[in-house]
Amino acid sequence: MRHHAFVVEQEVEEGVKIVQEWIEKELAIDAKANPDVIVLKYGLFSVADARRVNEIAMQVPLVGKEKAIIIACSRAYHEAQNALLKLFEEPVPGTYLFLIMPSLGGLLPTLRSRVQVLKHETRSTKSETNKKSQKSNISEVAEEFLKASREKRSAMIKKLTSGRDEEERRELRDEAIKIVNGIEAVAYKAFCEGRASAELSGLLSDIATLRGYLYDRSAPVRMILEHLSIVIPKNLV
Repeated sequence: MRHHAFVVEQEVEEGVKIVQEWIEKELAIDAKANPDVIVLKYGLFSVADARRVNEIAMQVPLVGKEKAIIIACSRAYHEAQNALLKLFEEPVPGTYLFLIMPSLGGLLPTLRSRVQVLKHETRSTKSETNKKSQKSNISEVAEEFLKASREKRSAMIKKLTSGRDEEERRELRDEAIKIVNGIEAVAYKAFCEGRASAELSGLLSDIATLRGYLYDRSAPVRMILEHLSIVIPKNLV
């Protein structure tokens, strides 16, 4: 029996292309200009968005016997993920669900257990794979944080935790997530290069624990970044 619920670790636009290619190849369904292939894009996926997805899932296909719902977002509140649990565990017959996120670090274990990670490379991503494997694919803000002095990091952390309203706090939290993901990428690369140490192992372990909290609405962003600033090995970069 074919699995019906998937997650893709990829940026929004590239992730949508990957899923559309998979749908055309595996389901023999035209994924473009097809009312039965619904693409929903969000910055921050909310509970209201999850309810809308559930409503769409209950609708019958308009053209064929099967339909696909592609949910692409930068990140998702834990409450929103909880609102998808039942749907992802028991999809409506003939409905395929795809959740695309840049990082699966913020995915709740309960939701993760209900989905299959879809690994696929388009022709464009294949041509870039070797290039990416030669260097750390980290954001500019993460690179700046890693190279900064302790004082400069403190200034960056203060700026990242000084949002004036909910929208600005969301944007700053996204920047914080980029920093954490970048630190992890550099640390993991160093680990694979044989530079393993107790400090490096501890850093990777802390990131695995702390990064998930950043996807919570009440995330203690300052405490997380301050902790990582302290435990980053001096010779990491």
